[in-house]
Amino acid sequence: MISVTRLNGTQFWLNALLIEMVEETPDTYVTLTTGKRLIVLEKAADIIASIKAYHGEVGVHQATIKVQQMEEPS
Repeated sequence: MISVTRLNGTQFWLNALLIEMVEETPDTYVTLTTGKRLIVLEKAADIIASIKAYHGEVGVHQATIKVQQMEEPS
């Protein structure tokens, strides 16, 4: 989960695996795979950095590499 802030200043945690898109126009919108769209105070670059850090913590990147190596012909 990553921490983000609503426009009213309240903090909440978002499942980083459900984030489909982050856009900054100038407000930052986070679109989830469910279609739900949220407006947050953080900049897009900060959210992307949080997503990358979360993926590193839970090992999503390493698991993807391992699967790709298993699928490649010898």
